[in-house]
Amino acid sequence: MSEFKSVVPKTINPDLQKERKAATFDVEEFATWWHDGEAKLRAKREVERHIFANLEDGYGINHEYMSHEDVYNTAVRRVAEAAPKLKALQKKLNPGGKDIWPGSLFNTHSHGLFPSNHPLATHATMFTDVIKGQGTPEQVAKWSEAAENCNIIGTYAQTELAHGTNVRGIATRADFDAKTDEFVLNTPNLEAYKWWPGGLGHTANHAMVVAQLYVKGEHKGIQMFIVPVRDAETHLPLPGIDIGEVGKKLGMVAVNQGFLGLKNVRIPRTNMLMKHAKVQRDGTFKASPASRVNYLTMVYTRCLIVNLNSTLLLEAATIATRYSAVRRQSPIEENAPEPQIIDHVTQRLKLFPEIANGIAYHLVAKHMWELYDQTVLDANNGKFERLPDMHIMSCALKVLCTTDGCAGIERLRLSTGGHGYLISANLSNIYGNAVAAYTYEGENTVLLLQIGRALIKAWRTYTQREPLSPSYAYFEEAMRQREFPKWENSWQCIIRALQYTAAHKTRIAYENLAERIAAGQSQAGAANNTGIELTRAAELHGRQFVCNIFLEQIIGEKASRRSKALNDVLENVLELFLVQTVLNNLNDILRFIRLTDADLRSLQKRLEVALEKFRPNAVAICDGFDFHDCVLNSSLGSYDGNVYARLFDAAKRSTMNQKPVQKSFENYLKPLLKANL
Repeated sequence: MSEFKSVVPKTINPDLQKERKAATFDVEEFATWWHDGEAKLRAKREVERHIFANLEDGYGINHEYMSHEDVYNTAVRRVAEAAPKLKALQKKLNPGGKDIWPGSLFNTHSHGLFPSNHPLATHATMFTDVIKGQGTPEQVAKWSEAAENCNIIGTYAQTELAHGTNVRGIATRADFDAKTDEFVLNTPNLEAYKWWPGGLGHTANHAMVVAQLYVKGEHKGIQMFIVPVRDAETHLPLPGIDIGEVGKKLGMVAVNQGFLGLKNVRIPRTNMLMKHAKVQRDGTFKASPASRVNYLTMVYTRCLIVNLNSTLLLEAATIATRYSAVRRQSPIEENAPEPQIIDHVTQRLKLFPEIANGIAYHLVAKHMWELYDQTVLDANNGKFERLPDMHIMSCALKVLCTTDGCAGIERLRLSTGGHGYLISANLSNIYGNAVAAYTYEGENTVLLLQIGRALIKAWRTYTQREPLSPSYAYFEEAMRQREFPKWENSWQCIIRALQYTAAHKTRIAYENLAERIAAGQSQAGAANNTGIELTRAAELHGRQFVCNIFLEQIIGEKASRRSKALNDVLENVLELFLVQTVLNNLNDILRFIRLTDADLRSLQKRLEVALEKFRPNAVAICDGFDFHDCVLNSSLGSYDGNVYARLFDAAKRSTMNQKPVQKSFENYLKPLLKANL
C-alpha cells in the first residue's frame, strides 16, 4: 500500500466535548464499577497500553483487502507473535492470573488485537477448560499444562454436519476394544462428520471429540475423548483423519472452523475424560453420579456467550451513540440549525434501550458466573441438585441475550444511516461475530423448547403440591391471586406482572398439552403441536428472571457502594429497561392483567421521560464502558469523534485507490466505452 498522509486531526470533536461536560455523574466512577474496582480497571488499561502500542499502520482494516488464505495466515502470525508477549505481561502484571494470558485470546482485548478474529479462541476457552473441568487429576496433569502453553492446540468437536443442538442424536461412535485397551472412533457416514469447531480446519492438532460410547456393544451415553488429529511435527492429518475448513462465512473470518471425519481412529482408553463417568481396564463402565453433569460444559459456554454478546452489543451502542452526537441532520424546528441526530426522540429510541439491554445482560451474566462457580463446587462435592435449574436459566439467558443483542446491533447499524454500511464502521463485523451465537451452543428455538419442557415438568410439580425449585417459586405467588392487583407502576409491580404472565402462559401451555394428549395425540406429537405456546412461556420465564436479577443488581445491597449520582443514572437505565420490557410484551400481559388506558398512557410517558433523562448521560455512559479505540475499530465510534476524517482515511486505504486506473479499463471498460451498442 502506497504511503499517504492521514487527515485525522489530533483534536476532540467539540460536540463530543460538550456531551462529556454535560454528564451528571463521574465517568471514572462508572468505569471503576463496571470493571469491578480500581485495581482491575487500572490493570486493564495497563494491558491495553502494552498490547495496542506500536501496531502497524492500518492494523484494524488491512485484513479486509486480503485473500481468504492471507487473512487466516496473518491471524495465525498475530497470535503467535502476541502469545509470548501476553504471557510475559501476565507474569509481570498479575503472576498466576489468567486475565491477560490466555484471557486476551477471547476477552474484549481480543476484538482489538485480532480484528479478523483468530483460530485459537476455542482452544483457550473450551479445550483447556474442559480438560480441567472434566478430567481426572492424572489427565489434567498430562494435558492441561501442554494445552495452556500451546504445546498442543485443541478444539471442541461436538456439532456434526447433520446434528447440532440435539446432542443425543450425535452419530460419532467410540467403541471400547478391551484387547488393546483403546477406543476406536468412527464417523459412520457423512452426516456424522464434525462440523464447525473453531480452529479445527488447519490449526488444531487435537480435538475434544464428543461421541456415543459403546462398551461390549452396549450404549453408555455421550462421553468426551481427546483425539490427536495432526502430526506434531509435520501438521499433516493422521491416519484415518479427514479434516479441513468449512469455507467462508458471514463473520468470524479467521476462526478457521473445520470439519472432521474419523475412520477407525484408535486412542488410548485414558484419552476419555473420566472425572465423572469411567471405563476401567476390564471394560467395566461406571456411570456419572449425575446424568446431567456434562451439561456443565454447555452452561460454562453459554455464560461466556452472554459475556461476549452483551459486550458486542455495547460496542455497537458506543459506536452509534458517539456518531449520533456528532452527526447533524434534519432540523426539528423550521429554519433552525441542523441538530445532533441524538436530539431526535426516534433516534434515542434506537440507541438508549440497547445500552440498557447491554448493561442488563452484563450484570445478569455476572450473577450467573457466581451461580456457576457454586454449582461447580457442589458438583465436586457430589451435589448435583443445582444443575437442572442452572442449565435451564443459562439456556434462557443465552437465548434472550443473543436474540436481543443481534436485533439490537442491527438496529444500531441502521441508526447510523449509510455510513454504518461501511466495513470501516465495524458494525457489520460486530454483527457477524454476534449473530453466530444465535445458533451455536444450542439453536435458540430448540433451547426455548427445552425450557418449555422444564416449565411443564415444574407446573406438574406445582399442581401436585410438591416443593418447587427456586427458579419456579413465582408460580405459587402468581396463582395465589384470582386476578392481578391494581397496577401501581412500581418496578416490583412490573416484575410481578411478568411473573404473573409467565405463570399463566405456562398454565395454558400445560392445559393445551394435556388436552392434545387426551384427544389421542402422542406425548411427542402433542409437545410439537404445543411448541408455539411453550416457546412463548419459556421466553417470558427468562425475561422475568433477567428483570428480577437486574433490579437486585441496581437497587440491592451493592448500591450502597456507589455514589448517589451514579445510582441515579443506573436507576434510570433500570427504569428504561423495565418499561421497555413491559411495552414489548403487552400482547401477552394484557391477556391476563387489566391495564386501563391511563395505565398504558403512563407507561408510554415513563418511556419518554426515561429517554429524556438518559439523553445528557448517553455519551458518558458509553465512555464508562472504557472501550479502547482499537477494540471498537470504527471510523464512526472513535473517542475523538472525528468521524468524517476517519471515514475518508479508511476510504483512502482501499487497495483499489492505490492505482489511478484499474487493469480492467484497457481490457474491458475502454472497449465498452468505444463500442457502438
